[in-house]
Amino acid sequence: MSGLSEFLEPIAAWFRSLGIPEPVVHWGHPAMMGIVVVAMGSAVGITGWRSRLATDFTIANQSRNAHPKIAGWMFLFMALGFTGGVLSLVMQQQPIFESPHFWTGLLVLSLLAFNGVIALAGFGGNKSLRTVHAFLGSIALLLMLLHAGLGLKLGLSI
Repeated sequence: MSGLSEFLEPIAAWFRSLGIPEPVVHWGHPAMMGIVVVAMGSAVGITGWRSRLATDFTIANQSRNAHPKIAGWMFLFMALGFTGGVLSLVMQQQPIFESPHFWTGLLVLSLLAFNGVIALAGFGGNKSLRTVHAFLGSIALLLMLLHAGLGLKLGLSI
């Protein structure tokens, strides 16, 4: 058992004591995160690109206002979901760091955090950083698809 698993074991044991049905422990994380990725990820990507590409000023401005709000909430839900996924592995007494699903999740969160920092810094007043932000966000969204595939593979193997 890894140090992280040992650290989280008391929390996992408490959740196990609640008698949560095994299918919920096993498939709850993928179901909830699937909703977040599909619904919020799509909305974030669409509003982000629409704010850059729309020729109608009103539509572009609405998207520019909505994008950071949805992206912030998506990041929060994904960070909480990441935590829940790790806890789910501990509850099922599975190794954490051996899973490519864990590593792609960590990479997605890291990319999104870095992208958020770029945006919160006002893109450094640099138009090219705004372009980096757009493509980095798109890469993170595409990486979420790989992450989902690895998660399905993991879920079916446990």
